[in-house]
Amino acid sequence: MARVRDPAGYDGQREMILSHAAQLFAQRGYAGTSMNEVAAACGVSKATLYHYVLDKHDLAVRIAEEHVLRLEALVNDTLQAHADPEQRLHALIRGFGQEYAQAQNAHRVLTEDVRFLREEDQQRILDVERRVVAAFAQTIAQVRGEPADSALGKPLAMLLFGMINWTFTWLKPGGTLDHDAIGTMVSQLFFGGVRAVSAPDGKKPRKARQA
Repeated sequence: MARVRDPAGYDGQREMILSHAAQLFAQRGYAGTSMNEVAAACGVSKATLYHYVLDKHDLAVRIAEEHVLRLEALVNDTLQAHADPEQRLHALIRGFGQEYAQAQNAHRVLTEDVRFLREEDQQRILDVERRVVAAFAQTIAQVRGEPADSALGKPLAMLLFGMINWTFTWLKPGGTLDHDAIGTMVSQLFFGGVRAVSAPDGKKPRKARQA
């Protein structure tokens, strides 16, 4: 009789493998990580590893694609939850900050290692990213009182992503700021300009003394 696979156990093991692989890719880069190292980090044999993934390329595809699909799902949920464009944009910024906090390694793979993937895989992931950017662009245009296809929507969306997409390169865990605080600061800066940013404790920074 064929053995019935335990879906919960299989999925849990698979998620563990993707998590460890993402951490290794983030630390050493895709090119600098071997399947032997992934297996060792997961505490499984190489044969067991290949039971869950085809090869290293398959690992990177799954990490990057599942991450960007989670971001798209977050966008879709936020669009449904917030009819008001300004509330929606605030929620999108906070939501992305929280997601990045939980998936820093996967986000690094998405931003740095997708170039190693086959063209068809890159294109599929890029298509999801474009839909995410388009949702931000349309929301920003609506906040500005402009048509959804406003010429400034996408450039402003890309400027916004420039603020939030690379926090993993400098924001250290356990510091005075976390991703939620950064998300609030980004919202304040994007909506109100540099003078609108408050410290995490709600206090405005002291003004510099006049010379």
